[in-house]
Amino acid sequence: MREYLLTLCITAAVTYLLTGPVRKFAIVAGAMPEIRARDVHREPTPRLGGIAMFFGLCAGLLVADHLKNLNAVFSNSNEPRALLSGAALIWLIGVLDDKFEIDALIKLGGQMIAAGVMVMQGLTILWLPIPGVGLVALTQWQGTLLTVALVVITINAVNFVDGLDGLAAGMVCIAAAASFLYAYRIWYSYGIEAAAPATLFAAVLMGMCLGFLPHNMHPARIFMGDSGSMLIGLVLSAGAISITGQVDPDAMNLFSGSERNTVHQMVPVYIPLLLPLTIIAVPAADLVLAIVRRTWRGQSPFAADRGHLHHRLLEVGHSHSRAVLIMYFWCATIAFGALAYSVNSGAMWSVLVIVALSAVGLVLLLLPRFTPRAPRWAEHLVPPRYRRRRAVSVAAAGAEPSVTHGTAAAEEPEEAREHAAPVAAGVSGVNGATAIGPRSRFLDRRKAGSSR
Repeated sequence: MREYLLTLCITAAVTYLLTGPVRKFAIVAGAMPEIRARDVHREPTPRLGGIAMFFGLCAGLLVADHLKNLNAVFSNSNEPRALLSGAALIWLIGVLDDKFEIDALIKLGGQMIAAGVMVMQGLTILWLPIPGVGLVALTQWQGTLLTVALVVITINAVNFVDGLDGLAAGMVCIAAAASFLYAYRIWYSYGIEAAAPATLFAAVLMGMCLGFLPHNMHPARIFMGDSGSMLIGLVLSAGAISITGQVDPDAMNLFSGSERNTVHQMVPVYIPLLLPLTIIAVPAADLVLAIVRRTWRGQSPFAADRGHLHHRLLEVGHSHSRAVLIMYFWCATIAFGALAYSVNSGAMWSVLVIVALSAVGLVLLLLPRFTPRAPRWAEHLVPPRYRRRRAVSVAAAGAEPSVTHGTAAAEEPEEAREHAAPVAAGVSGVNGATAIGPRSRFLDRRKAGSSR
């Protein structure tokens, strides 16, 4: 565990330290596209954050190769080299797209080629555990097609969900954490060395996301772009492929005891089929809904719009940060719920906890206008939007209605001016940075040219 944590920390540190210079490079290179109708930010923001994430991936794999216990992953398996080859190709395509906006079909072809490169080097699905059937061996063509399909779906699901500051990196980090815990349990508890590559991929992926998040949280100073979203999507799919199609379920020795106990004990065998789906459940649902919505309108499935789940959360009235946290919550509930069920499928508490958390999530969705208020003694420790409005009320009562400029405004307390002043352009209702105010703000946004 210590070596995995060291790899994670090195990856996060390299990614974090390189993101600043990469941001300056992106500005100089002109990788700052104009604001589009579907964007939620109001100021041009540099992309190419995937450059720092890719070098963080390289650093993590390099460090792991020189560690005593993790070195066996590289000597016994070719999967890390397959991952690095596919990641380099998809990263290069993403960098070109961030700079030159290449065609969507070209990107799709590049994704398939990157998946094919990994398959050629051994990172492929060899068999599938099917409930009620058992272990089903796949032919070479079946394994190749299934692997390519899983890689392409995961990459595009992560790419589609990358629409708010910190959303894609945070959701993939949560998914990687669930994948790491599951793979580490298979590797450590059952002694199956074939699960070690998936554990390493998850640890490196967590480091990439954690190192980039401080620069990408709202308001973001840099975007990961397609060079980052496609990269982390490929690494996530590589871990799912490794743990699903490379680990032999018969090696777990679960087929013993009564029929009822065997059914309960076989849950970890079937979880590899479900865990990759639960990890990308929210992005995959968004992907399917986007394809159906655009096809129904007669548009291309690759046409951009403002109908994604995170856009709809902003439409309802949630703030930018709260919309991101809600998406985090649902992703964690699904991924860690499946993980808890795989540990002990016979315990009713795991199901009850998942149901309770889902109820909490529904309540959060129905309360977009609720803003928690800190107690008065802690108001100086929290942002102004969480403080009470007494200062604003006093300032409003004592102000002249006809005075809007000059010394009267300058003499107002700073906190009152912060609450009473109109929302600035960088945090206006267009990107949902504040969920306070009338719903007509969102109607004005549609009049301004943005469409759902």
